[in-house]
Amino acid sequence: MSTWVQGKVVERIDWNERLFSLKVEAEVEPFIAGQFGKLALEQNGERVQRAYSYVNPPESPVLEFLAVNVEEGQLSPKLQDLTPGDSVMVSPRPSGFLTLDEVPAGRELWMFATGTAVGPFLSILHSEDCWERYERFILVYAVRYQEDLAYLEEIRALEQAHPDAFHFVPVVSREAVDGMLSGRIPQLLVDGAIQDAVGIPIKPARSQTMICGNPEMIRETLAVLEGMGLRKNLRRTPGQITMEKYW
Repeated sequence: MSTWVQGKVVERIDWNERLFSLKVEAEVEPFIAGQFGKLALEQNGERVQRAYSYVNPPESPVLEFLAVNVEEGQLSPKLQDLTPGDSVMVSPRPSGFLTLDEVPAGRELWMFATGTAVGPFLSILHSEDCWERYERFILVYAVRYQEDLAYLEEIRALEQAHPDAFHFVPVVSREAVDGMLSGRIPQLLVDGAIQDAVGIPIKPARSQTMICGNPEMIRETLAVLEGMGLRKNLRRTPGQITMEKYW
């Protein structure tokens, strides 16, 4: 298969002025929920490309990507200008190891995401075999403002469909919102606010964690979890913390 395949945009969803999703039809190789691909456009004779996680589960015939329009970015403003029928190049081969196949067994799986990094977790949670892996899934999704919470209706639908197995903890850092935690993930873990919101402790003997998002959040959350006795998950030495930086 070639380095790139031609994809066709079938829908663009604007969550707010800068946050958007693209649904794309393209012939790509099978992927595992949690992996990512690349999108690219030709600009001034050069191919500009960036990595984006699949939001859709592997079973879906349409690819979906969540992105933010970065001010003065080379690619994201052009992607947000795309409309149904437009073309975009898609990498045919998936990449990444933020998948359930890489995570050891446990009772609960905690998913910590900031911003668009919620994408791979949504792909996992919408996968057919996801719910057989752990007793409970906890999605902690942190953004700056409430309007930055993409896919909120889908997440609430997961709560309705799996009332005993799925817990959603939205976190907003720059405004107070009823029913949502205020602050940043690392400090809320230290304070115990996230654990209290779910009613489940985080302990090495029962907890697996996945962290995806900005490097600062990952670094600080890693330190907090290690302080709780958890350790990085490596293939040779399985642990309880699996991570992927989003830039």
